[in-house]
Amino acid sequence: MRFSDIPGNENLKKTLVSMADSGRIPHAMLFYENEGCGALPLALAYIQYLNCRNRKDGDSCGECLSCRQMSGLVHPDTHFIFPVNSSRKVDVQKPTSESFLPIWRELVLDNPYFLESELYSALGTEGKSGNIAIAEAKYILEKLSLASVEDGYKTVLMMLPEKMNAETANKLLKAVEEPPENTLFIFVTHNPDRVLQTIFSRCQSYRVMPLPVKQLEAALTDMFGKDPASSARQAAVSGGSIGTALNAMGDREEYSAFMQIFRALVDGMSAKDLQAVLDAADMMSAIDSREKQKAFCIFAGECLRKIFLCQQKIPDVAGIPGEESAFYADVAARACKTFSRKALAMIDRSVMLLDRNVNPKMVFSDLAGQMFLIF
Repeated sequence: MRFSDIPGNENLKKTLVSMADSGRIPHAMLFYENEGCGALPLALAYIQYLNCRNRKDGDSCGECLSCRQMSGLVHPDTHFIFPVNSSRKVDVQKPTSESFLPIWRELVLDNPYFLESELYSALGTEGKSGNIAIAEAKYILEKLSLASVEDGYKTVLMMLPEKMNAETANKLLKAVEEPPENTLFIFVTHNPDRVLQTIFSRCQSYRVMPLPVKQLEAALTDMFGKDPASSARQAAVSGGSIGTALNAMGDREEYSAFMQIFRALVDGMSAKDLQAVLDAADMMSAIDSREKQKAFCIFAGECLRKIFLCQQKIPDVAGIPGEESAFYADVAARACKTFSRKALAMIDRSVMLLDRNVNPKMVFSDLAGQMFLIF
């Protein structure tokens, strides 16, 4: 992965190049982003640049041994850590990131902008909370105790450090604070406020910005070969996230299922039929994993945004597909003017409760009931 392969965040790229060229490299870095905005590709490009033997024009050469190893995610001095759990795909009683490395490499090489739900789906751990356990800390410390193979930087790249428990963080704390020479920790998170303070406070933080609409549209078309019309429509509603846009454009089956549930919810509210609304809540709680349930909440939030824009008489900026325009216009006409704003706050609370492992049936029954009252 080279910096030139990544759209946007030019100022951050220049900062990273300047640090590497000057040798002023923080021993612990935290990249934080809105999910799917490119923090992982930037982290990979930075590691490749650090280890490149023939840097030129502010980028890695892409041709030396270290660059080729990083391009295949097989660099011997770069270690990847990410949340895992027991899985049907790996026959290991206590799996670690190392157990899933072939699957991880395949996922990242196919789409480095993947969403958290796509990670768990690829690992086969849907329905279970991913976590970074104490075994990962022992693995990291063991690897860092060895001399580097390429005589360059030894790097630990950890995805989603907010999934690390306190025991793991305490085990790693000394290494993060005072690592061996030429050792670098890079953390990539979507929720910096949930990263344990003992880790967060020892990192230099970098914000990875969402892409402007036109730049996102161009990336979808030129880099990923998507249809220009679909790219334009999706770029307008994806919040600058390549990962979100690709997910919406790729999984039409999930989109259709989510839309069916949302329509059932809205139809029940419109008809003032509480039983139909509660039936829709049962459909939400029956979604087969907690990550997909959170993904539905995000989808519902996007639907609420479209309803709000229709109420403001500006549906053209909502990115509504033609076949759905009549549905959103009808809901906008029926709903209370404050419905979208209040319901969105309720959905955000539901996501927080799902993160805390509250029973989904309780979460969604409460959500549907409250939305019924404010419609």
